[in-house]
Amino acid sequence: MRHRIAVVGSGPAGLTFARVMHRHGHPVTILERDPSPDARPPGGALDLHEGMGQLALRKAGLLAEFEALSRPEGQAMRILAPDGTVLRDWRPRPDERANPEIDRGHLRDLLLGPLEVRWGQSVTRVVPGTGEGVRVDLADGRSETYDLVIGADGAWSRTRPALSPVRPHHTGVTAVETYLDDIDTRHPALARLVGDGSLAVYGVNRSLVAQRNSGGHVRVHAQFRAPADWHGRLDAADPEAVRAALLALFDGWTTEALGLLRHGTAFTPRPLHVLPVGHTWPHTRGVTLLGDAAHLMPPLGAGANLAMLEGAELAELLAAADDDDLAEVLRTFEERMWPRAARWAGITAAGLDRLVSPDPAEALAVFDAVQPS
Repeated sequence: MRHRIAVVGSGPAGLTFARVMHRHGHPVTILERDPSPDARPPGGALDLHEGMGQLALRKAGLLAEFEALSRPEGQAMRILAPDGTVLRDWRPRPDERANPEIDRGHLRDLLLGPLEVRWGQSVTRVVPGTGEGVRVDLADGRSETYDLVIGADGAWSRTRPALSPVRPHHTGVTAVETYLDDIDTRHPALARLVGDGSLAVYGVNRSLVAQRNSGGHVRVHAQFRAPADWHGRLDAADPEAVRAALLALFDGWTTEALGLLRHGTAFTPRPLHVLPVGHTWPHTRGVTLLGDAAHLMPPLGAGANLAMLEGAELAELLAAADDDDLAEVLRTFEERMWPRAARWAGITAAGLDRLVSPDPAEALAVFDAVQPS
């Protein structure tokens, strides 16, 4: 297949698609609005599941490299009550590789490999059915035409409006992210508390989760029931104002866990938005969506895995198809993706309701249901 193909977005979905296409000898154009790979922090770690993210990397020929970079010990999970009581302290077996962790930055670099990305190319609109193909309008005023445009451009996708008028809505849960660097040296007590993997504390309608990344870096997420504009009531540029507001929200919790907020560096509000469960669109020649652009769901470990698997599956379908089969390939792909995404969107929506719940016991039940035996 020698179609002109553009991928909008260089996240896990778009890069996995492009990398599998590259393995099959089919180059694609990757359009990314960020000016460079390191223009913004890549985010925390991801746990890649055997049947999803790891399978996608196998299809890309990258599983061995992933295994060398990943951290099986990062699967560990410790759960505390707000008073500091240890409720669960699960550690993986030495051979447990169901969901090893990898830093997002390491995964991005692994997937990038030989791919060429056109950095600083911000897409403003995608217009299908223009006669010559699908038109992509860029922020610099230029337009380009492709036979296939794949929207892998995240929650606020500029590709999605070509297919669907639906926009993400707020879940009722807001998260605030902070981080600690060089935790083992600077905050050894907190390092021991977090351990090799993740620490979670669940209270009434709020939670505090810390996740170890490589190099002594720990990401911390405070989650709570609040309006999407919660941070608008604060000076978000003033970290001490946000810190004080968070400490007030979590007042009375164990001093050890609150140290994650007291010593956090910078605070980024992240209201959690989702697309409706079962989001679909009319089959449209030359345009489709992957990952968050297609099925934005709560960040509970499924979204990136699904996105990567979708990218790999679509690439394999295209690589095996005749040039005349583009419309049928997209139909086959979408009808495979939609029910699976709907199932996971329902699972994660219910999971978020239980993890940030009036009854903290609900969070423990979620963990116990998915804990490896």
